[in-house]
Amino acid sequence: MRSEERTIDRGEEESAPEVRTARREAFGVALATSAYGISFGALAVANGFDVWQTCVLSLLMFTGGSQFAFVGVIGAGGLAAAPAAIASALLLGVRNVAYGMRMSPVIGRGVLRRAAAAPFTIDESTAVSLAQTSPRARTIGFWITGLGIYAGWNLTTLLGALLGDVLGDPKTYGLDAAAAAAFLALLWPRLRRRQAIAVGIAAAAVATALTPVLIPGLPVLVAALVAIVVGWFNWLGPKAVTAEEES
Repeated sequence: MRSEERTIDRGEEESAPEVRTARREAFGVALATSAYGISFGALAVANGFDVWQTCVLSLLMFTGGSQFAFVGVIGAGGLAAAPAAIASALLLGVRNVAYGMRMSPVIGRGVLRRAAAAPFTIDESTAVSLAQTSPRARTIGFWITGLGIYAGWNLTTLLGALLGDVLGDPKTYGLDAAAAAAFLALLWPRLRRRQAIAVGIAAAAVATALTPVLIPGLPVLVAALVAIVVGWFNWLGPKAVTAEEES
């Protein structure tokens, strides 16, 4: 019994630095992404949404890309463009299904646990979680990032909606680059092998080329497919060594 307790204590001590790193990264990403909520609130009001409508979108939809796509399409085409706005938002939200499957081992079993985690399974929480090495650090990174962004995003959405006319163009303050910068900070340490670099470059090039010609959402999905293909065929990656070659 005591040996088991010592094993548990030793495991907790070894994972403590990783947990602290996960918390630090989670809070950093949450702050950076939440700041971008001001941009959404201001943009939504500028496109004709009321303050309460803008806040409801953040409370219920809570997927930044889908929210921006929905507000942008409605602002350009009015209520007549609602079907296109919904379609664009859904296409951008499809990636969260893939995140849910990937994060299933981290979240754990149980219907209630998975239902509670579903709204917070977003780009940032997935990225922070998978950047960690221990199971405990991954779990903590996921929940702190998801909950922190949800609280911060809704607060800054309200602030942006209330101050939209005063703020002017949110891009002037560089808020549109906050989330991208946070992602790059998480991704950069993992770009050590040619395989990872090849996947990133291929996906980014495809998304960039298709963005001007396809509706919002589709470039992201196509880029994801390209990343899967590049990773599957292991282009520029180390070749597996067979038993015959080893002998």
